[in-house]
This record gives sequence, structure tokens and C-alpha cells, in this order.
Amino acid sequence: MKSVLFKLLSGWTFLSLTQISFAINPLQNQLDTLIRKYNAKIGVAIRFDNQETITVNDHIQYAMLSTFKFPLALAVLNTLDKNGLPLNTEIYVTASDLLPDTYSPLRDARPEGNFKIGINELLKYSVSLSDNNACDILIKYLGGPAAIQNYLTTSGISGITIIATEEMMHRTTNPYLNQAHPSAAVNLLEKFVNKTLLSAPYQDFLEKIMLETTTGPDKLKGLLPMATPVGHKTGSSDRNADGLKAADNDMGFVLLPNGKHFTIAVFIMDSMENDKTNASIIAKIAKAAYDYYSNPKTTHNE
Repeated sequence: MKSVLFKLLSGWTFLSLTQISFAINPLQNQLDTLIRKYNAKIGVAIRFDNQETITVNDHIQYAMLSTFKFPLALAVLNTLDKNGLPLNTEIYVTASDLLPDTYSPLRDARPEGNFKIGINELLKYSVSLSDNNACDILIKYLGGPAAIQNYLTTSGISGITIIATEEMMHRTTNPYLNQAHPSAAVNLLEKFVNKTLLSAPYQDFLEKIMLETTTGPDKLKGLLPMATPVGHKTGSSDRNADGLKAADNDMGFVLLPNGKHFTIAVFIMDSMENDKTNASIIAKIAKAAYDYYSNPKTTHNE
């Protein structure tokens, strides 16, 4: 009888503590309320300074779109790092590598093809500018999408599935091929920010080009103070005939005035909201996290 009573009390205590832990986290409650009114699937993960992780709708995988160019960049830099190759190691780009009908500042700048270019320059195009051709050239350099997946596995990251190039997604008109749980994206970001994946020159380079990202200024950065350092990678799809947008995403790291940081992934999938609204959702979530973790009264900053 005592054993049964103890089990019942233990279960009640665990349930109560779980309920209390959610109830006393204002940011969790704020995010739950914020996303409820939109006609979209919205997944969020935020990790503050190597401590707690807050998630919303993390139980499903979301279409990554161009956010997968972040793990691609890590895999490419890891290859250079492990083989002692410099950042400016050159790749030959053929005319056939520069596909038409896709977003590509590289192709626009050098449409003739048949030239050598440093991997560092291709990474700038792929990460900072989200160039689709540069992305696929780098994937070809690695040997295919499986090399990115293998890198994630050996780095201890689960919950991210990468099986397709940009060209494959365009050709099959399937933007859902590469997927991630928001928490998995944050786990990868956190490893990167903690400098556990790359040696200094490669780490510093990727940090720099993420901070220099020009896409999505109205997403994670949209409502933050102007000078806030935000290193991020965006991703978005076209809309189908019904107006549905498969993905509108942003993921990255935010440095706070108090010297701490948070990593964040916001994935919006199957949205019937317009692009401005999608961006504002991401911006509001980032601003809520920024305000919460910048507040000296927040227990995490004591």
C-alpha cells in the first residue's frame, strides 16, 4: 500500500513540477500565445547561454530550404580544416554549374563560367547571399548531400535530414526534402558558437560571413536594436498555386549587451500568411527572446 501511495505521490509531484516549470517561464508562455493566431505551422527553439532550451512545436520536422546552407558550410570548412587546406583553396566552376532559373548572384556576376574561385568566396555567396549555384558547387566538392549528413552524424547532431541539393529541390518541385527539428538546428548552432566544431581560422570566417548575411533583414534582426550582432542563415520557398508557402525560416545566434548570447531557430511551414507577416512572426519571436534574456531581473542573468 505504501509503495502504491509513494508511486502516486511521486507521479503527482513530477506532474506538478512539470506544470509549474512551464507556468513560471514567461517567455515560453509568450511564444505559445504569439504563434497561436497564425495560419501556419510555426516551430521555435531558443537556447540561452548554454543553459535552458525553450521549444514550441518541436515535435515535427520543418522544411529547411536555404537554412541547410549553414550545415553545408560547416561540412565544407571541416573538410578544409581536417586536411590542412587554406580557406582560399580553389574550385573550377564550369558554365554548366551556373544553372539558369535559380537565385544566383555568382552566375549574374560571372555568367560565362569556366573560372577558378576560392572556397571562401563560394561560401560568402552561399551563406551571406544565399546563392543556390554556389551552394550546389560546394555540395559537389564534398561529394553529395550524404557528406553533409555524415558530418552531422559524426558531430553528434540528430534531428536534421539533408538529402537534396538546391537543383534537386527545384527540379522535383519538392521543397520539403531537407528537414530539421528547430531544437536540432539550435543544437548545431550552439556547438558552433561554443567553438567545438572548427579550429580558429575556419570558425572566425564562418562567424564573419554569418554576421554579414544580407538576406532576411526583417526576420531575426527585424525588431532588434540596430547594432545587435546577429549571425544567421535564412531560408524561404516560393508559393504554390493555392498561395501556400512551404517555408519561411531564419536561424542564428544573437549576442546580448550583457555579454551572453542565445541561439535561435524559427521555422514557418505551410503558411498562408503573406511574406511580411511571416517575417514579422520571426522578428517578434527574436525580440521577445532578446528582451527576456537582456532583462537583469530575469533569473538566468543573475
